[in-house]
Amino acid sequence: MTTGDPEHLTGSEQPTGEQSAGGVVLLRGGSVLGADGAPVRADVLVTDAVIRAVGADLDAPADAHVIDCDGRLVLPGFVDAHSHAGSLVFDEGVQLALLRQGVTTIVTGQDGVGPAPGDGSYADTYFAAIDGPHPTYRGGGVDGLLTTYDGTTPINVATLVPAGTVRHEVMGDDPGPADSAQLAAMRELVRDGLADGAVGLATGLDYVPGLFAGTAELAALCTEVAAVDGLYVSHMRGGYEGNARAGLDEIADIVRASGVRAHVSHLHAPVDLAVTALAELEAEGAPMSFDAYPYSRGCTILSMLLLPAALARPGTEDLAHAIANDEGRAAVRAAVLDRVLSRADLGTGWAEQITLSHVPAAEFHALQGRTLADAAEATGTDPVDLAIDVLVDSALQVTAVMRVPRPRTADDLAPLFRLPGHTAGSDGIFVGTHPHPRAYGTFARYLQDFARTGLLTWLEASRHLSATAVERLGLGRRGAVTVGAVADLVVVDPDRVAARSSYDEPMRLAEGIDDVLVAGVPVLAEGALTHATPGAGLRRHPGRIDHGQGAAGTGGR
Repeated sequence: MTTGDPEHLTGSEQPTGEQSAGGVVLLRGGSVLGADGAPVRADVLVTDAVIRAVGADLDAPADAHVIDCDGRLVLPGFVDAHSHAGSLVFDEGVQLALLRQGVTTIVTGQDGVGPAPGDGSYADTYFAAIDGPHPTYRGGGVDGLLTTYDGTTPINVATLVPAGTVRHEVMGDDPGPADSAQLAAMRELVRDGLADGAVGLATGLDYVPGLFAGTAELAALCTEVAAVDGLYVSHMRGGYEGNARAGLDEIADIVRASGVRAHVSHLHAPVDLAVTALAELEAEGAPMSFDAYPYSRGCTILSMLLLPAALARPGTEDLAHAIANDEGRAAVRAAVLDRVLSRADLGTGWAEQITLSHVPAAEFHALQGRTLADAAEATGTDPVDLAIDVLVDSALQVTAVMRVPRPRTADDLAPLFRLPGHTAGSDGIFVGTHPHPRAYGTFARYLQDFARTGLLTWLEASRHLSATAVERLGLGRRGAVTVGAVADLVVVDPDRVAARSSYDEPMRLAEGIDDVLVAGVPVLAEGALTHATPGAGLRRHPGRIDHGQGAAGTGGR
């Protein structure tokens, strides 16, 4: 991790908003992790957003704010490498959920959909049930979006250029291949976003219109990303699980064609398949990192799971028109069944595997938290017909939690999570009253299930939750408790940290992280918000990415 001279911070490392008030904070009597991973008792002195000293029995000015950290670990702030909280991070409930897990930075623009470029209307419509509407962004590109976070939130926000939004800006819902002029226009939007500070490019190849983009089109866009050493982040094509190798192979083709560094979003697949594929692809010259969360169920918009692309366009009444008569409804039913039965992560038990999460339609609101099979039985209808009616009445704005056929334990996941290229990403959705529990528990559960049990060392866990993402994404002097680093810090009780959210009670807050600093400012104290807002829109910092890794799954090159 590069630290450099703390007196020469640039861009997003400079204190902004309430950070500029300065002040001294002393984290007294906790432990930091040494190079060998052993906890070392040490104080941490912070001034003006920067760690100034780490050592035993440090002196501090009389007016220093002292936090008693006895019995706790002081770790670098965690980075949620796959977040859907970019529009909701202004909400104090969301802030508390993130900070109680130790998350100090979120990375947005995921799955190819985000507010910028454009005026935000496409993302607000299509991903309303995933991201929610941004309260203030109405245009201005990536720079305008990042500026909305400066001094307005306790949490830092970085963003990727969302390739689906880029395609929609240029081509609308056109499912055809881009012509040369359209491709040039898309490349220009990607260049502009990267110049504004985006950390890379994100695709969602199961979402509209991202699924219409061919490999050659994506490789052309990634050439722009490679030119500035950004990161290509992909929700792969084809449903993951048993189909994951096909998606990984497409990413590898893009890497070879463009020279881009690559990262896989929310990798979920049979562990042996994933570990073997990542090692083989790295050996073949296409290394990639990935994020994954310690839950066996997924969550997304129901329309993506069930509907063909022609009926899943946001902001339209295509589905309602398609089922206007019996013949049309029968055709849609057949299309839904064909789609779910062909997915490796669903199959014949699909109605028992899908739980309705967020359903805005008043008539069906009471079905939240119930499987489609159970809800259909309770309402005396068929799961396919119920799903179609729920989608129509909710204008497609429905999310669903999906249970995979073969759930995986922490022991099962450990070989994947030990790979140096793993970063933590919650894929958390905060919209609605019955979300997936990963939004409220991913980072605490990671520490609970892997660090506390010894499946990973605390040093390994800390790196996976922080430094790896910082280095891959170029987030500046973060990810380490060292002199000169930005003071994004979390204080963790190693005996108590745990997730409390569950599929039945998904909004319970995590425990064991009660004090958090962002840019040297306490934002969580004794488990409660301080209401300070030192967060910022983080711009990419070229040259601060470690390419020295070389093991399978590291993403080095």
